[in-house]
Amino acid sequence: METFEDFVQGLVNILNIKQDIEKLTISEQQRIISKINEYLYTNYEGIGTTNTLDEDFVYLSDFHIYWEKNHEKILNPQIDKTKCEAAADILHQIYKEYGEKPFIELYDTYKLSPEEVCKIRFLTANQDFRGSREFKLLAKIYSSDPSIFDMQFIYEQPEIFLSKLKMGKLSQSDKRVKYAKTTANFLLEKEIEPFELFQYYNNDFQKLRTHLADLKGSGYGQKKVDMFLRDMHLLGIWEKGKNFDKIDVASDINTIKVALRTGILKTDILLLSSFLDIFCYQYGLMDYYTAKAWRKVWEIWHEKYPKETVESPSQIDYLIYRLIGKEFCKERLFLFRCTKYNHEFFWHTGRNKTCQICYKKDKKRIFAKLIFRDLPCKFKEGKIAIIKNNVRDVILPNIEECPFISVCNPREDSFKKLNPPKSISILGRTGWTTAYTKKDEGGGGLMA
Repeated sequence: METFEDFVQGLVNILNIKQDIEKLTISEQQRIISKINEYLYTNYEGIGTTNTLDEDFVYLSDFHIYWEKNHEKILNPQIDKTKCEAAADILHQIYKEYGEKPFIELYDTYKLSPEEVCKIRFLTANQDFRGSREFKLLAKIYSSDPSIFDMQFIYEQPEIFLSKLKMGKLSQSDKRVKYAKTTANFLLEKEIEPFELFQYYNNDFQKLRTHLADLKGSGYGQKKVDMFLRDMHLLGIWEKGKNFDKIDVASDINTIKVALRTGILKTDILLLSSFLDIFCYQYGLMDYYTAKAWRKVWEIWHEKYPKETVESPSQIDYLIYRLIGKEFCKERLFLFRCTKYNHEFFWHTGRNKTCQICYKKDKKRIFAKLIFRDLPCKFKEGKIAIIKNNVRDVILPNIEECPFISVCNPREDSFKKLNPPKSISILGRTGWTTAYTKKDEGGGGLMA
């Protein structure tokens, strides 16, 4: 096995401690590129295996071994308690003005019974179906033929179940089949319906959470479990129970992005490209620490204002993910320049083609060229993008700037528009397990 130190020493040997890098010969350049590729993305007989997704996989490369062991030490995620308190104070202000509404997503259940809603959600949440738009489709499928959601049918014919849910064209079908079969069998062995799970686990959210997250091959990782349990409670399906406060934010790229930009979560170095994050160790780590960071925000909020805190950190998810992350913390402010008079103006959509200054003044339609786009919070004119946001009216009516602006301080020079990690699937036609190649073979890599 080549260690990281061996890799660096190999590059030094190729360079031969050259003082003038500009004078590298083509041969030296070739050897350096080959060495980098060999260390990062090739393997060999006897390299060993790693366990993930409840399976053993051969290491992709020596770097893969190094990254698995050292990714947390290299990134060194830290939760900033001072920033967490500042974020908690913002949530307090939002709650004080708007109440619980911004923290509760109550989507339409289309007159289905609690038992039916629970069955649909439990059998699909592990397949990445979530939220109101997806549930509308699932409710329609269920109403047309409830037998599709029969546990015995799903266990015996999981491929047909997924096809009926219109998931046949989605990637990683082998994994999805396993998820459907395992989840159905989990219920069949207990001889219960999904709705009865809560009573089966003594109305204890934490106990059910632990068992679902430990169910190998079900697709119910911690994030999806938390999302499912949060919905069951907020929809009034499982209301009275213990330990709902143990449920975390169902972290995703939006909650991670806001955590990084507010500074409640920090790393020693900028996050790596997904091309280096072999088997998604960075993504999983940031996912874990994001949930911990938002929990710390909730704990401070609860400690300072115990009578007006939402029940669980999981309820922060809706506000952070839906409004802040997906809407406010995106480059939705556009600067245009008039091609005739050089007027410059901000606008709320990049589809604009007209100088709005000329049009407002004398109704002339003169072409305007897009100069750049950026976050609304970075400019005082950014409110034009916030005001035109329809989601704002549903969650935080009349607000004209991101509520976390005083935490992020986006108009200061020190602000960095940090991005969340991206993930490359381990399985699937375009996943890491299709990227293997041996040192003496060449090629390999990720496919589009």
